[in-house]
Amino acid sequence: MTQPERPLLILASQSPRRLELLAQLGLACEVLPADIDETPMPGETPDALVRRLALGKGAAIRAREAEDPRPVLAADTIVALEGAVLGKPRGRADALEMLQRLSGRTHEVLTAVALLPQTGMPRAVVDRSLVTFRSLRAGEAEAYWETGEPQDKAGAYGIQGRAGIFVTRLEGSYTGVMGLPLAPTAQLLTELGLPLWERPS
Repeated sequence: MTQPERPLLILASQSPRRLELLAQLGLACEVLPADIDETPMPGETPDALVRRLALGKGAAIRAREAEDPRPVLAADTIVALEGAVLGKPRGRADALEMLQRLSGRTHEVLTAVALLPQTGMPRAVVDRSLVTFRSLRAGEAEAYWETGEPQDKAGAYGIQGRAGIFVTRLEGSYTGVMGLPLAPTAQLLTELGLPLWERPS
């Protein structure tokens, strides 16, 4: 009995959304989530923070799997409103406050993608999108919290879920707002020589 082929890529994330998006590129991954301190540094900009976190997650797995020749892909997504970072909510009250802050306003979603080969320099790109929410009606934020969707998402919402009804305008990458911008991710992988277009034999 032949052994199944090992995936070509290590994904340093346990996000099912990122796994699904990579599957759209035809890539199977071995999932090895990284656990790092995500506390922003004093004075750190959202752009610098998201880039540092993606590279940090990738570096943690790259160091742990130093003998593995496969590249490590890592990503991080943050929501920023007027320069303030809205991370994953700490609980119901925190999520409701975030959603009210986003209500009727345009915010920024930044997703950094880092690719770390076994040897050579890591590469990282930051994808930036602008998302506009309509004004939330009374009780909508509370009802959305009860769906369970906001609990593990930056800014307390997921555009691919029920929060899609809040979004009136998107400038940028839909998949970037989901957590993995496919165009720059595919570019990084192609530059490293991973076969995105080859059909399995």
